[in-house]
Amino acid sequence: MIGPGHVKGHALTSSKQSTIGWAFGPFRLCLPFIHYRFEWPDYCQGLALCAVDLAAIPLMTDLLGMPFAAALAVVIMNGLLYLTHHLLGDPVVPGWITPAIPLLIAYCESYAPGTERVHALIAFQFMLGAVSIGLGATGLARHVVRAVPSALKAGVVMGAGLAAVNTVFADDGRFWTYPVTISIAVGLAFALIFSRGFNALKTRYAGAAFVGKLGIFPIIGLAIVVAPLAGEAPWPDVRFGFSAPDFATLWSGYTVFGVGLPPVGFFIAALPTVVATYLVVFGDVLQSRALLDEAAAARPDRPIDYSPDRAHLIFGARNATMSIAGPDVAMCGPLWSAMHVVIVERYKEGRAAMGSMIGGAGSFRWGTNTGLLLLPIVSLIQPILGVALALTLLIQGYVSVRVGIMEARNRTDLGIAGVTAAILVTQGAAWAIGVGLVLSILIHGKALARPMPDELFDSHPHASDEDDA
Repeated sequence: MIGPGHVKGHALTSSKQSTIGWAFGPFRLCLPFIHYRFEWPDYCQGLALCAVDLAAIPLMTDLLGMPFAAALAVVIMNGLLYLTHHLLGDPVVPGWITPAIPLLIAYCESYAPGTERVHALIAFQFMLGAVSIGLGATGLARHVVRAVPSALKAGVVMGAGLAAVNTVFADDGRFWTYPVTISIAVGLAFALIFSRGFNALKTRYAGAAFVGKLGIFPIIGLAIVVAPLAGEAPWPDVRFGFSAPDFATLWSGYTVFGVGLPPVGFFIAALPTVVATYLVVFGDVLQSRALLDEAAAARPDRPIDYSPDRAHLIFGARNATMSIAGPDVAMCGPLWSAMHVVIVERYKEGRAAMGSMIGGAGSFRWGTNTGLLLLPIVSLIQPILGVALALTLLIQGYVSVRVGIMEARNRTDLGIAGVTAAILVTQGAAWAIGVGLVLSILIHGKALARPMPDELFDSHPHASDEDDA
């Protein structure tokens, strides 16, 4: 397995080799217009795709009984913390821990509604943050990335993708509420982002190149029109002014400032769910690395500085902070894979399309924060929040399955990964990691600790991805 500071034939570097930002400790301070070029196409996408951030509001109102305005305050605080990733040198688009949301909801629902359930969420998110910070600060995160068997890695990443797709198409999934809009939006999204034919058009026609730079921004705009025409959502009631989050209600009724610290028993009870959730987070870290490997291979002109340890410190601190100031059912994850892959695909097109990964990721998150504050944008997008959520889940599913398969070193690994992924979807992450580890030991035996012949791919899986050519 390739370690964090070395990628075969790629320009993924350690922080010491990076030329972007001011170094301090494990971080690099990267400021807009000083250390990176502001990317307006990504900023504009962010303005529209604050819709996905807003889709976390129903999760909190349903589980905690939180008023809309208080849930909006949680979304805005989480949005501000998204900025810490690129500002501190982590070249990713951060997001939720999406596949683990059903797991967390089931855990919280085992407690009575009200203060007890709020305490359960606070304790869980604080412990998740503490574990992540501990792994990043001690450097153990780096060793975890190196030590996990490739079959298990592949299974976790694939399973996360399958879980995301299952969330959309389950009996109570959002597809059945917006079948026409989601079908059109997802089909167009895959054509614009992954199609070879459209990639060829972008090299020949300026109009196609311009649309390609906008990522899924045009798709959100199309959904705003298609959903009402299909009778799946009302026409937007556009209002002007600024959004009005209710921090007072949030802090008085749903944080330690109002309900007090959870008893010690809540922190102990949360540990199994924390461990299971971290396994999903670990898959996002692997996916971040794999996608950045692809980007580095396509752009040797600009080293990409990615450190799993630094990523753990940042998203761990985000979770710990939110557990105190605004517990979040969507959680604070290291990667929004659906949007990150859009940024990566544009980055691959060269320096003229995007100066740096930090610039693309940062500009996008500046855009989402702007959008959350503007009432015209929030009210325009509000009717299709479900479509935006489904869109990001399905793109994440595609990318996760693709990257997961590429993590497998041979057919045997792929078989183990398939079983692991299926168990992750049906039984949860804890069962999946246990079964995947046992199968890896039983099947590979002592060979598990040795480099294995690559029976499935002719070269390193990230070095050539024919589907993205």
